[in-house]
Amino acid sequence: MTRPSARALIEATVDPGSFLSWDEPIERAAYEPGYLAVLRRAEERAGTDEAVLTGRASIRGHAAALVVSEFGFLGGSIGVATAERIVAAVRRATRERLPLIAAPASGGTRMQEGTPAFVRMVEISRAVVAHKAAGLSYLVYLRHPTTGGVFASWGSLGHVAVAEPGALIGFLGPVVYRTLRGEPFPEGVQVAENLVDKGILDAVVPASELAAVAARALALLTGTPRPATPEPGPSPAGADTNPAATSGDPHPPPAGGDAWSSIALTRRADRPGVRELLRHAADDVLPLHGTQLGETDDALLLALTSFSGTPCVLVGQDRRTQSQLRPLGPAALRGARRGMRIAQELRLPLICVIDTPGADLSAAAEEGALAGEIARCLAEMVELTVPTVSVLLGEGTGGGALALLPSRRVIAAGNAWLSPLPPEGASAILHGGPEQAPAVARRQRVRAADLLAEGIVHAVVPEHVPAHEDPAGFARRIADECVRQIALQR
Repeated sequence: MTRPSARALIEATVDPGSFLSWDEPIERAAYEPGYLAVLRRAEERAGTDEAVLTGRASIRGHAAALVVSEFGFLGGSIGVATAERIVAAVRRATRERLPLIAAPASGGTRMQEGTPAFVRMVEISRAVVAHKAAGLSYLVYLRHPTTGGVFASWGSLGHVAVAEPGALIGFLGPVVYRTLRGEPFPEGVQVAENLVDKGILDAVVPASELAAVAARALALLTGTPRPATPEPGPSPAGADTNPAATSGDPHPPPAGGDAWSSIALTRRADRPGVRELLRHAADDVLPLHGTQLGETDDALLLALTSFSGTPCVLVGQDRRTQSQLRPLGPAALRGARRGMRIAQELRLPLICVIDTPGADLSAAAEEGALAGEIARCLAEMVELTVPTVSVLLGEGTGGGALALLPSRRVIAAGNAWLSPLPPEGASAILHGGPEQAPAVARRQRVRAADLLAEGIVHAVVPEHVPAHEDPAGFARRIADECVRQIALQR
């Protein structure tokens, strides 16, 4: 497969004529003659003066800073001058308040320069961390190959990380591994598609689609989303779709029938969940994948999205993928915490969708620190300074639900409910069996209307008809209430 050069990738991705180089000439007077000759031959082969090109451009109208490796120049390796160019570009992007896109393709440190070049990975990482701390987005497009210190530093710090199809991506290059171990590295491990499967990368993106994906990400991360397509039915953004559904109102809206009928409705197979919320109500959705720590759990959906022009990070428990055999586990909550960090770093609102029959009850979950992950979710959420909204969309059982509850504003669908255990489990504790579950649920005040009266939720979105009978209208009403609650926090 032919891989594009740095210049070809830039030309194929940015708006025509928009790229402005930031690169200054490299001073090489102090280099040894032999190394200088190597560099000159590299220039002739690659057509660039170093292993990286930097500058600013627009991508479908979105301004961004670029750091793009040229693998044809000594394998894209990072020497001292290369690192200085990257650091200068990152710091300039921070000063100019530009989102940053890095497209590395590198074997790592330049061996001809050794340790002085190796430690420059720290300086690049420090500049990237400062950029993110300034509330600016950092996107990474890992190209073939990206290995060594590049992958182990600035190549792994993106808010969003995608890769070329089939790209070799790994810490230890296969040639080095074979030399040191005397055997080839196992096939299929250091491949982009495998890293997506393991929750380390978000997606595989062909170079031909990079502009579209980057533009969507920049729109969502920088708060300039594509305009929503008006649809009949929902109220405009910010409208009070539920004026009676506020804490302390003496006449809360109807919230379905008794507790058990609400529980039965939320357990229906056709009950709309977080996927329907995004499908029917979002302006755009850019899914993220996994924890970036080598884990993934599809019980939780993480995405950059926007509702009625309001960009946000969404963390949602997916009712379609949870079951007795695949319950919500600790990796899902680590994915939720990734979403919390992205929201905080980029000053974006966070929406947490609660819809779970309960977290995993297994030895693996205990050994995976499930309880600790619930606690860390609680601790991190209460420290967030961005607008936060938790949405009780359907089932809300146990610690798995509690982990995403402590937003500044909490809303509930009319038939949603929240309970420390499944009612059958609470009945077993109190009565020795599940038969009294309906009565226990009623006494425990699990319904949305009860939660509103107790001050646990701040608003209830009525289900005048059950959600499964009008999933699109249900989704839009929930989204409108989320936007309203975000606006109340600004």
